[in-house]
Amino acid sequence: MLPGVAYFLVFHYGAFVGNVVAFKEYDPFAGLWGSPWVGVGNFSRMFGDPDFWHATWNTFYIAVLQLVFYFPVPLAIALLLHSLTSDVLRRFVQSVVYLPHFLSWVIVVALFQQVLSDTGLLNSFLDGAGLHTVDIIGNPDAYRPLVVAEVIWKDAGWGTIIFLAALMQVDEQQYEAAAIDGAGPWRRFWHVTLPSIRPIVVLLLIMRLGDILSVGFEQMLLQRQSVGPEAGEVLDTFVFWQGIVGGDIGYATAAGLFKGLVGAALVFVANRIAHKLGEQGVYK
Repeated sequence: MLPGVAYFLVFHYGAFVGNVVAFKEYDPFAGLWGSPWVGVGNFSRMFGDPDFWHATWNTFYIAVLQLVFYFPVPLAIALLLHSLTSDVLRRFVQSVVYLPHFLSWVIVVALFQQVLSDTGLLNSFLDGAGLHTVDIIGNPDAYRPLVVAEVIWKDAGWGTIIFLAALMQVDEQQYEAAAIDGAGPWRRFWHVTLPSIRPIVVLLLIMRLGDILSVGFEQMLLQRQSVGPEAGEVLDTFVFWQGIVGGDIGYATAAGLFKGLVGAALVFVANRIAHKLGEQGVYK
């Protein structure tokens, strides 16, 4: 455990000290403690910045789409794999669906561009068939569904592993008893499978809410230019452009701290709701 503990102590808990930059007009030459203190000035400026609220709205919009459309997919794949009777077929399908997880976002975005851009494979086929072509990659209206589809294709198989492990712990005798009592597949899922894996579903949902404002920095940065900041700007890219590119590190840190506080608040509230509903949640 020591390497993992050291990692979190240095790069997570130790990094908390850097949040003081959000309350300063940070100057790299003056250092962390030598930079002038501005109090909540960066936050006041941030809350009055329409670009910040636009990035926040885009982030929430994409996050909700990912929560609604991505979160159920790993569970559905796990149920499909669990229903297969052939171990060879199960291992083959599982390997195929979670293989994209090991590809970098640079490769994933490039693959989607090769297929869905104005000169991509899809439009080449449509043009050859005499049909109307469509540029999905450069269309701002299609950007949000596109990034959600990319996340599903890349990471749904990897998320399946946790659900599949939970399904393996369900007592097979419960399925047999339910089948003998006349329960069909849907009844067995509703009364046996779902109650057995519900604690894992609630746990993962709460953890996902804590990370809801992190919708994928590399993925968004790689495609932001193709649709423009109006559709492609999210909080992570907003922090990057303000802090790294623009050099306004104190302002960017304030935006990043805001994102972290919202995520922590969502975890706290969701965990309390889980306790009210009789679930264990993340912590007691």
